[in-house]
Amino acid sequence: MSVNNLIDPVTASGGPVTLQNAEGWMQGRTLYGGASALIAYMSAIRTFPDLPPFRAGQVGFVAPIGAEFEIHSEIVRQGRNVAQLRSEIRSGGQVALTAFWLFGTSREANAVHPAPYPQPDPGRPEDSLPTDTSRAPEFLKNNYDVHYTADRAKADVPIIRRWTRLKEPSGLDPVAELILMGDTLPPSAARIMQRPGPISSINWSFNLLDPQPTTRDGWWLAETASDHADQGYSSERLRLWNADGKQMLSGIQAVAIFG
Repeated sequence: MSVNNLIDPVTASGGPVTLQNAEGWMQGRTLYGGASALIAYMSAIRTFPDLPPFRAGQVGFVAPIGAEFEIHSEIVRQGRNVAQLRSEIRSGGQVALTAFWLFGTSREANAVHPAPYPQPDPGRPEDSLPTDTSRAPEFLKNNYDVHYTADRAKADVPIIRRWTRLKEPSGLDPVAELILMGDTLPPSAARIMQRPGPISSINWSFNLLDPQPTTRDGWWLAETASDHADQGYSSERLRLWNADGKQMLSGIQAVAIFG
């Protein structure tokens, strides 16, 4: 299932949506989080096309989302510079995803503090080696190239960094592609689990650092890093850099750890 097939059924009028061949974007019994967030985002911008540049999103993964669902987007408030929207996906009559989107016009900078380049040096994606995705979730092995970085974290360190890109050009605008890509890697707490068990994202909050993100040959450097894990949950940092080391997205996520 191509990216276009994933978003083409999402219209400005909202309402019922049926995805064809959705299994290609599944993660267990639900759509991959980045795919469901993208669907919600496309609903927002198609329903309200005259918005300022996108700045931030807050997504709650409430329940599994299958091939059939309903979607609705609304403006919560639109001021002179900032518009705030809400999107909701309902499955089986219940809320399955809720998202809050922030759009804002650019202003003359009154504070400048560039995000740091990734450390240690991840190398270049052109020189990287592919990972084995044969046991990965369906969405990952079907749709993504995933390569190792030049640096390799120790086995007991909860950090995962990989070069990632879509196997086929998406045709998406760069912001939509980042939303699709931003939750690609598994939570890094998986590296320090003491017993086998499932792990599941609960939410995802992120800021877009450049309203016109760009990269080279589709490659993005993705990172998940656990800041704290205990009592069945992990607080994870999610970051994306472009192929030249400029950070494009900064996020945080709550993850449930079972087993």
